[in-house]
Amino acid sequence: MPTIRLMHAKLHRVRVTDANVDYVGSITIDQDLLSQVGILPLQEVDIVNLNNGNRWSTYALPGPRGSKEICPNGGAALLSQKGDLLIIYAYEEHERANLLINGHIARILVANEYNECQEFIEQHLVCTGDQLEFKTLYGN
Repeated sequence: MPTIRLMHAKLHRVRVTDANVDYVGSITIDQDLLSQVGILPLQEVDIVNLNNGNRWSTYALPGPRGSKEICPNGGAALLSQKGDLLIIYAYEEHERANLLINGHIARILVANEYNECQEFIEQHLVCTGDQLEFKTLYGN
């Protein structure tokens, strides 16, 4: 069956709290932030640095709950610095036919300057007959 890759989670405008070049790869993210959008530890993520345009892929490591930590590690620490704003995306694959039956939900956390949830958004693909309708639901 043909598959399609869809964004299922996004941490939008999270702020880098540290950058650790001496760690072996990954990005450390507060476990609470990961849980709120559904990113799993060791899951591949794509990252965009809004301050300098750098983009990279790595995997998520859970940081201490409540720490608000966002820490690029290893080589990625050279692509960002403390205070930079990042967008962190995670994807999942779906069978196209299953998508037309069950739809899809993407969860987005928009962070404030302290890496706390300023706004929570769900983007839905909803099955309407043989088509998908896009809907955005705002919450907090």
